Amino acid sequence: MDSLRRLLPSFRHLIVFEAAGRLGSFTAAGAELGMTQAAVSHAIKALEGELGQLLFERGHRAVKLTETGRRLHNDCTLGLGLIARSVAEARPRPADTHVTLSVSNAFATLWMVPRMQKVRAELPDIEIRLHTADRDLNLAAESFPLGIRGGRPELWSRYHAAAFAPEEIAAVASPDYLRRMGAPGTAWDLLSHNLVHLDEPHRKAANWAEWLRSAGVSSAPKPGGLRANEYVPVLQAALDGEGVALGWLHLVKNYIAAGRLVAVGGHVMRTGDAFHVVWPKDRPISSNARRVRDWIAANA
Repeated sequence: MDSLRRLLPSFRHLIVFEAAGRLGSFTAAGAELGMTQAAVSHAIKALEGELGQLLFERGHRAVKLTETGRRLHNDCTLGLGLIARSVAEARPRPADTHVTLSVSNAFATLWMVPRMQKVRAELPDIEIRLHTADRDLNLAAESFPLGIRGGRPELWSRYHAAAFAPEEIAAVASPDYLRRMGAPGTAWDLLSHNLVHLDEPHRKAANWAEWLRSAGVSSAPKPGGLRANEYVPVLQAALDGEGVALGWLHLVKNYIAAGRLVAVGGHVMRTGDAFHVVWPKDRPISSNARRVRDWIAANA
């Protein structure tokens, strides 16, 4: 562990770096973290000094991650998110302040974790616990008050459901990939590109063949390419410039807004399904669980 202490830079500097990279602004990062812009800039310079590498290209009103910064930021986002989730689960709190949310790893990592600062600011008296699983669990049997489900409410007769995002799927790639391989102007053009595939074993998820058919492309995508059975590594591969991935917009729109991903192919698949917060019908929902449910709906 002593070697890790010497190898890793300041944890505080990494937290500042993650916020600045996500928001694309030292000023915005300072506002989120309760720091001045100068303090953020100082922390970033200190981190760059520790690493011996520039992490940002400084502009007049915004900053942009360098290639080294982009790679480090991708890993920081995932690593700090996992640490935050584990710490939240381990920290003892009075039972009536806990609200456990049963979610996929993708929703926890890509939707909830980036919003935890906002959760703490707006629901300071509630401790949200994220329980991830590779399949949708029986909330009543597990004593979980809330869960996230994708699909149609009529399939969940045991649950009440509140929709918070339609299922909309775009093809997404990193700017680095598009510089190297060229930008596909149409869905047909994607047939010649490296496609990253999600082989979801337990939850229903659209695949490339379905997405292309919805865009009017009858030909099948070329075989091969990178495949993963969870969505987080699929999206990470797209962020790292390995290929084009399907991007569920409620999970990737922040990456698109930050310029880390670009929607390509000129088509968005709309399945008619939606993502919902669900809670069991056979027991009353607590006031804190109701507040978390309403917060998710309001922040979608």
